[in-house]
Amino acid sequence: MKSEQVPLVDRIIVGITGATGIPYGIKALELLKGCEVETHLVVSRSAEKVIAYETDFPIKTLDLLADRVHPAEDIGASIASGSFKTLGMLVAPCSVKTLSEIATGVTSTLLTRAADVVLKERRRLVLMVRETPLHAGHLRSMLAVTEMGGIIMPPVPSFYTHPATIDEMVTHSVVRALDLFGLEAQMPRWGDL
Repeated sequence: MKSEQVPLVDRIIVGITGATGIPYGIKALELLKGCEVETHLVVSRSAEKVIAYETDFPIKTLDLLADRVHPAEDIGASIASGSFKTLGMLVAPCSVKTLSEIATGVTSTLLTRAADVVLKERRRLVLMVRETPLHAGHLRSMLAVTEMGGIIMPPVPSFYTHPATIDEMVTHSVVRALDLFGLEAQMPRWGDL
């Protein structure tokens, strides 16, 4: 008797770190709901604290935005293995600590292990790095990740869309990041205005 084949599902990993900019990660999860993609969320311990500083968003509500939530300590989670197929990983926001761990391959949590796996499997890794100003060590880490195939995408707002709210600026940056995975989310684009 033949076993029935289960159709493959597109999956994306979303990492949220303790850098300022938690609304980027929240917006990514909200937008991914409309992209017909399975979301796997991992939140760093530092991010859990920053969420409380920057938002009124309860961590349990954040968990409800993702299809699967993985504890940062669970290094045996599915997303820690290259055999678990994904489109890749978006880290929004990405702290310099996380960037540095990924750049060196010395991973201490599931979040950085998942990013390392994405790189070794030659999948898409997009890091929305939140730090300024930058010193040479930060720039070297960004270069190292870029040389490994990752994409450094600081969330830089565009003003040609004439954003009226912070949410519009956050949405624009996140949609541009999702573009890098070939995922479609609606926003005003250059030439459409």
